[in-house]
Amino acid sequence: MSAVQIGFACIALLLVLLALRVPIGVSLGVSAFTGLLSLRGLDAAFALMGSTTFQFIAHWSLTAIPMFILMGAIAFHTGLTRTLFDAGKAWLGFLPGGLAIATNVSSAGFAAASGSSVAMAGAMSRLAVPEMLRARYDPGLATGVVAASGTLGAFIPPSIPFVLYAVFMEASVGQLLMAGIIPGLLTMLAYAVLIVTRVKLNPDLAPRTAQAYSNRDRWVLLLKSWPLPVIVAGVVGGLYTGTVTATEAGAFGAFVAIVAALLQGSFSWTAMQQAVSETVTSTASIFLIAIGAVLFSRMLTLSQIPMNIGVWVEDYAVALWMFLLAVTVFYIVLGMFLDPIGLMLVTLPVLAPFVIAFDIDVIWFGVLVVKFIEIGLLTPPIGLNLFVVSAGVGDKVPFGQVVRGTVWFLAAEAVVLILLMTFPTLSLLLPSLMY
Repeated sequence: MSAVQIGFACIALLLVLLALRVPIGVSLGVSAFTGLLSLRGLDAAFALMGSTTFQFIAHWSLTAIPMFILMGAIAFHTGLTRTLFDAGKAWLGFLPGGLAIATNVSSAGFAAASGSSVAMAGAMSRLAVPEMLRARYDPGLATGVVAASGTLGAFIPPSIPFVLYAVFMEASVGQLLMAGIIPGLLTMLAYAVLIVTRVKLNPDLAPRTAQAYSNRDRWVLLLKSWPLPVIVAGVVGGLYTGTVTATEAGAFGAFVAIVAALLQGSFSWTAMQQAVSETVTSTASIFLIAIGAVLFSRMLTLSQIPMNIGVWVEDYAVALWMFLLAVTVFYIVLGMFLDPIGLMLVTLPVLAPFVIAFDIDVIWFGVLVVKFIEIGLLTPPIGLNLFVVSAGVGDKVPFGQVVRGTVWFLAAEAVVLILLMTFPTLSLLLPSLMY
């Protein structure tokens, strides 16, 4: 077999392993080792796996990931997210679908203390859905807004997918984190418009039962939510000015979360133990997938598949819009079945040569890729956020209703995706103004 044939055989092996529900990190590692063994022999395969793994894990930018996870875990387990949701209710509850909009906006705030879409969906499903159900909100709307708003965690800094993408594609972590802010806020706005429009057309979806708050009560609740705005200011401001690295920003956020919990009397060693345990488990899971993806990428490089793809693109001059359309379909279909981080890291080695051949801005493409994988979190049958929200609400809402409620938000996602593709400036404006 030629090197290219071995490479394609390993891609086929990867797809078979994934179809058999073998964990993504293991599937990538086995496929990569099989290819390296066939291309270079046993000794070289072991040597490459050892050196490649060490070089990747030793990458300083990756230290931002456990810091971001720890920051979000502390904020959740010490109850800091609750204060933000309460403030959102007080200020936005008077709007049509006010509790749903408050969930949407507070999710954007929690995104600045999390970096994980799944973690945010899990937290808000236990926090916001019961309140909306008590207010007689439509169960589909209540669960759909939580599942959809969870995707904001991948856009508003900090963002674990952006860090991994930056390391893998050798791009600036800081620029990518800043690039996600406008798309994240645009997505939040699109969700809010969708909620108001649906409730205006069908008031039964969200009865107007907003609790009365005095101006004093509103300001008190807003001031009690100070930790998350401080974390936002520290993380975003530090990254924008170049004062801190992504890792330092994450460490600052975790420190502020601990101090805030101490000041508000919600700190406990049990909460810290839960946060640290969650951080270790999540980091190990992400790194296993990432190592497998790096090894698989090295195998593809040795098989010369990326080089051949680049030559093919140059020879046939495929239009950029056709490539973007194909990538959109590619990610949406695969996103129905694969974990988002795994999906991104599995596909980047294949797509990287196209990005180079079309001279696509790597920051802009990163925003599109993260948007694609986040849409995958909402698409059945394996949309992860759907299952997280369903597990969070238990038997109160059937899984079918969760899916139907989320489908409406996929329409808003389609509009945002078209805007991001049509106007790259939405993603590139803030990165271009940095430092």
